[in-house]
Amino acid sequence: MSAANVKSALETGLYIRTPLIKSAPLSKLTGKDVYIKLDCLQPSGSFKDRGMANLCQTLQSTKGTQKLIASSGGNAGLAVATVAPKKGMTVSVVVPESTKPNVIERLKALGAEVTVHGKIWNEADLLARQRVDEDPQAEYVSPYDNQLLWTGHSTLVDEVMEDLPQVGAVIVGVGGGGLMCGVLEGLERHGQTSSKVIACETEGAASFCKSWLKSPPALIRLDTISSIATSLGALEVTQVAIDRSLKHQENGGTVQAAICTDKEAVEACLQFSSDHRIMVEPACGAGLAALYSERLRKQTLEGVEGPIVVEICGGSGVNLSLLNMWKKDLGIE
Repeated sequence: MSAANVKSALETGLYIRTPLIKSAPLSKLTGKDVYIKLDCLQPSGSFKDRGMANLCQTLQSTKGTQKLIASSGGNAGLAVATVAPKKGMTVSVVVPESTKPNVIERLKALGAEVTVHGKIWNEADLLARQRVDEDPQAEYVSPYDNQLLWTGHSTLVDEVMEDLPQVGAVIVGVGGGGLMCGVLEGLERHGQTSSKVIACETEGAASFCKSWLKSPPALIRLDTISSIATSLGALEVTQVAIDRSLKHQENGGTVQAAICTDKEAVEACLQFSSDHRIMVEPACGAGLAALYSERLRKQTLEGVEGPIVVEICGGSGVNLSLLNMWKKDLGIE
């Protein structure tokens, strides 16, 4: 995203500059300076507005695109349905059956045409691609696998670096790898090559972490998604997430995989809501669990020098009823 595109996207409200605040509870818990980047405050509820802003603006200015067909487990669909109409574009979104009803209702309220298809995102994506092939006026929108998205997501690092002189570690949740690619792109652009990036997933959706933990790291495809963190539900991450992680390590940085349980993710969501009065979904809780879970905290803090930034990626698949349901189902006291 060029400087001109960033300024234009911000001025037209396609996404917002989000706060970076020091977390007193997390700093006390870890003995480190911990900052939270509140992308849960983006208009659609997640960081994905950043990438969609760049994608929509670029497609319209270079191709004159007016119609988008997207596949999504929820957050990417909400982002494109929030951003694209501001550019006068129409949006169709194909979502899997695992998508929460409140997300589907929000998509419809934003004016998107919604189709529910397939048990998991990958099946919904096949239908979205088929529809694009049949409609020469439409452009396909991936929820994570596009350079325009990654560059848009990298703006969060630009903002962090305006507030902090250096970053010791960045904690991110990983679904398809789009956020991971953006963070690594931003860190490289700002010369933060020695920083640690902690990639977080739940056990039933750990497509990146399992790929990264192979020796040597290599892309793997999960058989199924078996986690309540459905926003992380890509059977396979983009290869670029692996490639950029390898490059980051070659440049002197560290990339660490952190896999939590669904219970740890939800416990982190609950504690975060108590500490900061903000609700986030389990996909975001996976990143928070890297610090809230004593088991994971011992691993993730090792070797970190300098401030820790937790990307509060947000997510709209959460409300008080769902948090209470997950708490009950997982036997959380």
